[in-house]
Amino acid sequence: MAGSGQRRVVVAGAGIPGLSLALALKQAHGPALSVTVCDPALASGAARHRGRAFAVAAGGRRMFERLGVWDTVLAAAEPIRDMVVSDSRLADPVRPVFLTFAQEASAQEASAQEASAQDASAQDAQAGEPFAHMVEAEPLVDALLAACAAAGVVLDAVGIAAADPGPEAIELRRTDGRTESATLLVAADGARSRLREGAGIGWVGWSYPQAGIVATIGHERPHGGRAWEHFLPSGPFAILPLVDGGDLGGGKPGHRSSIVWTERAADVPALLGGGPDEILAEIERRFGHGLGRIVLEAGPSAHPLAFGIARRFRADRLALLGDAAHVIHPIAGQGLNLGLAGAASLAEAVTDALRLGLDPGAPDVLRAYERDRRFETLAMGAMTDGLNRLFSTDALPVRLARDLGLGLVDRLPGLKRLFIGQAAAARGTLPRLLRGQAL
Repeated sequence: MAGSGQRRVVVAGAGIPGLSLALALKQAHGPALSVTVCDPALASGAARHRGRAFAVAAGGRRMFERLGVWDTVLAAAEPIRDMVVSDSRLADPVRPVFLTFAQEASAQEASAQEASAQDASAQDAQAGEPFAHMVEAEPLVDALLAACAAAGVVLDAVGIAAADPGPEAIELRRTDGRTESATLLVAADGARSRLREGAGIGWVGWSYPQAGIVATIGHERPHGGRAWEHFLPSGPFAILPLVDGGDLGGGKPGHRSSIVWTERAADVPALLGGGPDEILAEIERRFGHGLGRIVLEAGPSAHPLAFGIARRFRADRLALLGDAAHVIHPIAGQGLNLGLAGAASLAEAVTDALRLGLDPGAPDVLRAYERDRRFETLAMGAMTDGLNRLFSTDALPVRLARDLGLGLVDRLPGLKRLFIGQAAAARGTLPRLLRGQAL
């Protein structure tokens, strides 16, 4: 138990958003705030994330810099310096490029921040900086775990089985039978959150008839920091640059990329059911030959895709975070960035309450968090759902219309900067951590 008069926050779930929130709160408040992360998966450390990689937008990078973990993961972070979008059928001999995004992201980010009085971090933006980095999950989680432990966050490898809110505290029962109380419980326990269900918070969503296949590919030629998004009738096939390394065979070092391959769910067993050579051949049909010979370094693994959003992001002394609050299609690579924005927003709401001597688990504090996050989450979810439906079809009229639209965006710098700013988390009123400011 926390000492008398000490506030206590418990985060159920040791994913990246949950760990980031715990670290931000503990660094901001020190001994005045007790912070505990509970998750049975803590027993295996970061190993459960092996083989996964995320696109961390500029706002997330600034947050990790402020939390002191970015320098630790920098060697495992590959900048995305430009992105190329194509739209074709699988059998097409040529994949025409309809849209490109280059390092103008940084100029947009800098000018947007400089123009806003509340973006005091504008002076930190450097022209030419990438709008995102590809970061492998395992080193990022390792860095967050180490920083949490160093800051004094309690890391407990048990789950929260049930929660019973009261007027001044929420009573928790752990999976090992222990009971305790907290000022605020944060449910960061995934899309099938038991704590969300236990609080009676509804969920609106649907499954896509698609699966997301992820793998790490070694290849012969350097990627140059370029990301590719090939829109195919069954769904997008993304090639995302990773840091160099790996082995192309015979001890020959190579270059590496992560692929996120959306495919019709009904076709996945046949596509991945063969031996390694057959699987690699299917990947190569989509990957192309521009980066030379390829090898399969890790994976593939397939995951069902869905959209979902909680009807509320809060209940009595309970806040939802990350996948417990929202799940979106990976077509824009923004799932983790939404979770980080939620962590930054909740950390800010809790911190502002504590500094005013208020109860950080009070309804008005949690309503402020919900107001800050719900509209953007709905907008991003609608955008990714619409993009997936638009591009996952081979109907000729639709293809002609979308290719015309991509070409127009490519020729209109202002509209292109709008898309880049969204991807870089550089637009609108951002939580302080995403602007690189202290809580």
